[in-house]
Amino acid sequence: MNFSVVLVTFAAFATPMILSRFKINFIPTSVAEILVGVVLGKSFLNVVHTGTFLDYASTLGVILLIFLSGMEIDFSLFKKNASPQTPLAKKKAKEDEKQISALRVAVFAYLLTICTSFGLALLFRITGLFTDIGLATILFMTVSLGIVISLLKEKELLSLPFGQAVLLFAVFGEVVPMLVLSFYSSLVAGNGGSIWLISILFVVAAILFSRFKSFFSFFDRINKSTTQLDIRLAVFVIILLVWMAEKLGAENILGAFIAGIVFKLLQPARDTEQRLDSIGYGFLIPFFFIMTGVELNIPSLLTSSETIILIPLFFIAYVIAKLPAYFGFKLRFGKENAIAGSLLSSTTITLVLATLTVAKGLGVVTTQQSGAFLLAAVITCFIGPLLFNKLYRTEKEDRKKIRVHMIGANLIVVSVAQQLPSNWYEVMLYTDVLQNYNTYNAKANIKLLASRSEDEMIENEVFDTDILVLGYLDFNANFKLALAAKKYGVERVIARLDNPDPVLNAQQEQECKHAGIEFYSSFDTRVGMMRSIIESPSIMQVLTSGDARLFEIVVKNAKFDGMEVSSLPFVENITISRIFRNKASIAPHGNTRIQLGDHIIFSASKNLIPEIRETLEKINE
Repeated sequence: MNFSVVLVTFAAFATPMILSRFKINFIPTSVAEILVGVVLGKSFLNVVHTGTFLDYASTLGVILLIFLSGMEIDFSLFKKNASPQTPLAKKKAKEDEKQISALRVAVFAYLLTICTSFGLALLFRITGLFTDIGLATILFMTVSLGIVISLLKEKELLSLPFGQAVLLFAVFGEVVPMLVLSFYSSLVAGNGGSIWLISILFVVAAILFSRFKSFFSFFDRINKSTTQLDIRLAVFVIILLVWMAEKLGAENILGAFIAGIVFKLLQPARDTEQRLDSIGYGFLIPFFFIMTGVELNIPSLLTSSETIILIPLFFIAYVIAKLPAYFGFKLRFGKENAIAGSLLSSTTITLVLATLTVAKGLGVVTTQQSGAFLLAAVITCFIGPLLFNKLYRTEKEDRKKIRVHMIGANLIVVSVAQQLPSNWYEVMLYTDVLQNYNTYNAKANIKLLASRSEDEMIENEVFDTDILVLGYLDFNANFKLALAAKKYGVERVIARLDNPDPVLNAQQEQECKHAGIEFYSSFDTRVGMMRSIIESPSIMQVLTSGDARLFEIVVKNAKFDGMEVSSLPFVENITISRIFRNKASIAPHGNTRIQLGDHIIFSASKNLIPEIRETLEKINE
């Protein structure tokens, strides 16, 4: 092991530290590592030299990078939703059908990109600047899935239709070129007659998936810290499929990519994915990126007038190839966001590196041409994200408020409705009592119903809501309507149950628990409040204060999964009293790590709640 290994290892450690220290957020870490390699390698300092260890580490790095890229694919985006079981779900599904799906948007956009990429490759052939139409087409239609995902996560867009459409486009931009590259390399290498053998790779992948389909269902019972069976399985799947790909005349990166897909379909635990990321991005992958930069000899590249011309032309081609995707994104999204999505999709680096590695092995690209393709790709990683951040605007469909329908207008219900923040909730009250309607009509958004029947509620779309609150004094009416609403498909139903008969009350509460209905008793509420005043007088102030109150937030944003409480961006302005995880209560400390699905109970100024909710409850996974 020589000193070059030490330098590369230190560079891998120091690069993200430098980016963080100087708050350089517009450069992806992978691009920064390539630039560091350029500085340490042939282009400038020339202090790092290739060797056996670095060669192997770089090769394993690209294999693991492509494997993890395969694991990034969210296959649920390709599935059609199962037939909705509830009337409300069916109604929502019909409304969604009126919109063009993210999948259709992405497919149309990428088909336009393929056609444009081929046209650009043909133009380069005609002008004599680059004659290999197949290789140029593959390079121009690639998209860096990893960079696109990281930016969409940062902007918290993955759960939104726009984010899903761009993500699917990026998936196509990695899967399609990968498959085409394998066929291309087989033809160029003279193995065209055995291309069909590549199908064996998919058969083996299917067998692996079938064999280990139930692996993670019993994994927790047998795993030990000294065995790490999930990681061993991942390594086995990678090595087997990479070896088979090479033996069948395909590229090893195709085997790695299929291995990632197989492992993703096995549905590994989040902890398993995190540890694989740690091995990849923490150890081997930086070697690949840094050594890519080390091998670049920019001064010699720039001595060639051909290369100087090709770098800006290839960059323009990368961008132009994705611009027609605008017409695909425009089918559903606004003009600015359609342009933003197209420009972000022009970002490419990962598969370009892998493709150029294959192309150089086949002898179909010169060192100058390869360097021009690579440097142009590096430039896209700067320009694409910058322009996306500049142009992207929140879509109207992403600003929907939580709908709350409250049945039974009385002083308590109306007061609650008035105190719910209008910038977060869309509240509507309903009553069938004319006197109550006349009393509260001027104070709240209220509608008069003809009756309390289930049919009346459905006809007037009372059950078409996110949260339904039943506040009638008539506990039987609340109970029956709560069951009907839950059957209809309302996600959250809150019912007031003040049955004086303890036996009947216990039966109704048990049925509500079984149906997933939340309920409360005004008597128990008053008793609990009085006890709190006696035992803990300050709690009364927290509960009734006009400013600071108790709130509950459910963590849905993957950005905060694993983050310590002390690192939360707003922790100085809130007081966390309890965290409920899997129905178990946790006393939080500064080093307590947040997990997805945590219910956080805290007190804070009511003015901060909309921002905190939007931050923590936004689905970003």
